[in-house]
Amino acid sequence: MGRDRKDSITSPTLTPTTNTPKSAKPATSYRTNRQPPLVNRIQEIFEAKRGRKRVWATATRDELSGTESDPEESSKDRSQRTVYVQSTLKRRPGYHTLERDLIQLQEQQLFQQFVVVSLRKASPGNTYIPEITQQFPTKSSRLSREAEDRLRAIPKFCFPDCQDWRPSSDHNSETFSFVLTGEDGSRLFGYCRKILPSGKGKRLPEVHCIISRLGCFNLFSKILEEVERRREISPALVHPFMHSVMEAPFPAPGRTITVKSFLPGSGNEVLTLCRPVDSRLEHVDFESLLQCLSVTRLLQVFASLLLERRVIFIADKLSVLSRCAHSALALLYPFTWQHTFVPVLPASMLDICCSPTPFVMGALSPSLPEVLDMPIEEVSHFEGLGDEDCILPGKLQAALQEILENREEILEQNTRDRKGDLNTLVSEAFVWFFVELVGHYSLYMSDTGPRGTRELQSDTFRKSHPSRGVRQFLQLFMDTQMFAGFIHDRELRKGGVKGLFELRAAEYLDSYPEPEPSGVNKFLKGLGNKMKFLQKK
Repeated sequence: MGRDRKDSITSPTLTPTTNTPKSAKPATSYRTNRQPPLVNRIQEIFEAKRGRKRVWATATRDELSGTESDPEESSKDRSQRTVYVQSTLKRRPGYHTLERDLIQLQEQQLFQQFVVVSLRKASPGNTYIPEITQQFPTKSSRLSREAEDRLRAIPKFCFPDCQDWRPSSDHNSETFSFVLTGEDGSRLFGYCRKILPSGKGKRLPEVHCIISRLGCFNLFSKILEEVERRREISPALVHPFMHSVMEAPFPAPGRTITVKSFLPGSGNEVLTLCRPVDSRLEHVDFESLLQCLSVTRLLQVFASLLLERRVIFIADKLSVLSRCAHSALALLYPFTWQHTFVPVLPASMLDICCSPTPFVMGALSPSLPEVLDMPIEEVSHFEGLGDEDCILPGKLQAALQEILENREEILEQNTRDRKGDLNTLVSEAFVWFFVELVGHYSLYMSDTGPRGTRELQSDTFRKSHPSRGVRQFLQLFMDTQMFAGFIHDRELRKGGVKGLFELRAAEYLDSYPEPEPSGVNKFLKGLGNKMKFLQKK
């Protein structure tokens, strides 16, 4: 969105932080004793911006039948914001949610493939071609077409900048990740560590890459560091180690597993792999994102993602690029980006940026001139459409901006571990944004669908919000595949996994005051009170 270099992604590599919430007493009368002070402070800021207006705690029969009218919201009002919306409601593929995927994959092996990708000099010229030189498990002769395509694509993603490499005697190791999307919309994560093999003189780097269905960056980063340590001793030590890792189960949130392996000179060693309790934050580093983008620019990107526009991230380092792209999508929780996601786009595949469908992609800085010359329409991270500052509802946007701009002060006052709680602060702020926006959706789920299935009363749900700005935004947001999939997922299941959003939404609904009766209901209530009074006399 603009070419201001100040806001381009050029920050140094940072280590992802962890989530360590702490308990505290409530800040206001309707909050529970279990909430940390950080959460209370976030809710207070939203409450101050919102004011006293809240949606009703219960929906009337007329509301659920959709008979109410909204005279103040005309088509002219809704058309004031000219935006691009890529609607795919008719297709409605399987909706992937992080929480459900983690449970389904929990019993599976840690990874599907491990490969070593090296550079081979092309002839003629001084350029290099990446190719797989080792893999585990070894290649099977009965691979599916999709698996074959994946093997051919992996080297390009491991060396997206291979034309820029030259032999060197000094290169710092770098960890990054990429994503491969299957024909059914499923995603595979590629975790990479680029190293300079041990030896003398100038050498070409190589990439160790783990392909897994599991989104757990810190866990696989630790495995790759161990791979590098063993490879420095002898490449023959890598395969036995990865065999031990593959046999280990994927640990549940908050649990730890151990991997035993033999190392010459040290004997049997034990590698401990653990996962944090909050699985949503395993693959994100909000600190990198906030250092790379100003708060204003970050909210512009967030607004563009909510309306499923096209967003391209540009960075100098692969590690920063992949972390920022993953972190930006993490802001969408409890919604899940359902479209093309390529956090690290190889230079040879830049023409994908001309795709007419929504996408989130990342490209290295040397590719920027070529990307800018492409016939790309409505790309939110470069030129933008000019409306990015007025997409989000004003009061909710102001609350997010205050929290993010004052994050240092809020963390200092409400936590002991500033670095460990930044991810929690950002996550809770954006979760509460969605609670204020759509946290009342469950009140408008009725059993009026085919054969008594649950169904959202969309118009009534949207009109129930007291904020005109929110209603106008919902008119756009409810036409996205993210929202359609989110609701469709909840229409099909009555119980199931409940994450942080469902927990916060329940707290929000529990804090509702009883609605005042109006119209006929008010008359009947008054009549009932009068009858009780006469009976007492």
